[in-house]
Amino acid sequence: MEELLQVGVLTSTHGVRGEVKVFPMTDDVKRFKKNKDYILETPKGNRAVKVESVKFFKQFVILKFEGFDNMDDIAPYKNCGLFVTRENAVKCAKDEYFIADLIGMEVCEENGGRIGELVDVIQTGANDVYVVKTPEGKEHLFPAIKDCVRSVDMEARKVVVYVMPGLLD
Repeated sequence: MEELLQVGVLTSTHGVRGEVKVFPMTDDVKRFKKNKDYILETPKGNRAVKVESVKFFKQFVILKFEGFDNMDDIAPYKNCGLFVTRENAVKCAKDEYFIADLIGMEVCEENGGRIGELVDVIQTGANDVYVVKTPEGKEHLFPAIKDCVRSVDMEARKVVVYVMPGLLD
């Protein structure tokens, strides 16, 4: 499992006092108000940063990190990823999983037949869709709903699905 989980991407500076616009990559944008410790992934390696202030603007989160006091301090980090450690991650509810943890899991039918590997998760708004790649390289889409996804075993790294008519055609 991934030890760092991505929660955003720095997109541009905001004003002249060292604030930065962050495109959130998390379901819970309020997390930025609760947690202060983040990891900034830079071309020169990871850097621990501490949030000094948080504001919300349209689809962005405006963050001010300690030690970044003007626009020139934060500008070099444009397009860098913002991560949290698993310890600081938002806790998942029952039947919720981090996408990073699902990628690479084996996907099998209820009868035990192997379908392939979960290679991506598409977030549609209504429900997620699991992209499963067969050993032959073909991709199949499975809606992440209870009627289709029967179980997810994180320890065994296995997802059991009910193959609805037409899903494998």
